Amino acid sequence: MIADTTAPGSDFSGDLAEAVELARQAAQAEAGDNPVGEHVEVQTEDGGAVTHLFEAGLPGYCGWRWAVTVASAGPATPVTISEVVLLPGPHALVAPPWLPWNQRLRAGDLGVGDLLPANPDDPRLVPGYLIDDDPVLQPLSPELGLGRLRVLSRDARLALVQRWRDSDRGPDSEMARSAPARCTTCGFYLPLGGLLAAVLGVCGNDLAPADGQVVHAEFGCGAHSEVRVDTSPNVPVAELVYDDAELELLPRTPVE
Repeated sequence: MIADTTAPGSDFSGDLAEAVELARQAAQAEAGDNPVGEHVEVQTEDGGAVTHLFEAGLPGYCGWRWAVTVASAGPATPVTISEVVLLPGPHALVAPPWLPWNQRLRAGDLGVGDLLPANPDDPRLVPGYLIDDDPVLQPLSPELGLGRLRVLSRDARLALVQRWRDSDRGPDSEMARSAPARCTTCGFYLPLGGLLAAVLGVCGNDLAPADGQVVHAEFGCGAHSEVRVDTSPNVPVAELVYDDAELELLPRTPVE
């Protein structure tokens, strides 16, 4: 059943709504060798024009429709084609909403020579002259205008702690679950300064998989500084050893 949404009482909308075959021919001219589907709807546009919608049978456009807009100068005037376009239907497969480039970036996208400026209103950063709740960071901005312009906010630091905890260098990773001990007791573990020292540090073992990387204090690996391996022989050796490689003959003493 064709849905007719033309405005009632219009002087010439009825002629435009009935121009189905003219609209189909225009759609077929755009579709080329692909057949135009059924006529599914009529819509009234501003200014008295009418749009006819046909199912599109184009490959890759499932659920899309040909939209053919027709118009005329008034009653008893010829109906003409104004526009022919493809429009997505209510169940059409369409691309996701467009996002600005700075919202599409992900970790690892930044390459050599690339520049990634921070937004002026980045919620992760606060003005450097504000009193910080981390006393270790206060010497970095001793006077107004002489320190860093912006520093990480408290919420941003809490977020990064959680992000790094959930990473491959956190306590829930497969490496940490199989480790003999945690980084917090390892001699190669270098804690970060300030309030982050309680949970985050850097690995300083050049033979460890996380060398030079930020790790959680509860992370661990097999290169822990206090790992001890039993190097004793697998087969126990008796204290008394018999050497039977040579046969020693002793003279027999005659019995009297």
